[in-house]
Amino acid sequence: MSKALLVIDLQNDYFQGGYFPLWNTDNTLTNIETAIALATAQGIPVVHIQHLADPEIGSAPFLTKGTEGAAIHPRILAAAPDALIVVKQYADSFYRTDLEAVLTDLGVTELWVCGMMTQNCVTHTAISKSAEKYQVSILADCCTTVDAMIHNIALHAVSTRISLVPSSIAFGS
Repeated sequence: MSKALLVIDLQNDYFQGGYFPLWNTDNTLTNIETAIALATAQGIPVVHIQHLADPEIGSAPFLTKGTEGAAIHPRILAAAPDALIVVKQYADSFYRTDLEAVLTDLGVTELWVCGMMTQNCVTHTAISKSAEKYQVSILADCCTTVDAMIHNIALHAVSTRISLVPSSIAFGS
């Protein structure tokens, strides 16, 4: 199987100093950097997913197109500088994006999903109707959200449909 690592919404607004800082971001950032390094070492493509809110439709008071908060975190860009970037406006990274075409071009059959926010964009992408043709796993230690309780509830809820794996097992390290 051909794998890809989807890194969803690792954007400045979710970190300290941003408009909507999340819980456990330092740990999550480090874990994702490690996952990217392991994926890259194994020749597994990394795809950045970037949410750009449209203020005209009132979709969010943060991650607004053209702001520093909407930019992908610099450490994530440094970890995967050549990764493709798919821009989205909805929780489901497949919805009205070219993600499926990107994955088809890469010959991907298996997805490892990580990022922010666990209960929203991570799970919505993992259980998307468009994701059904892939073998999908969520790297549970590479996701975060507003607090530990919501993170754990979201992972438990999706676990009946999607495999949850620690990144160390996913990459065989």
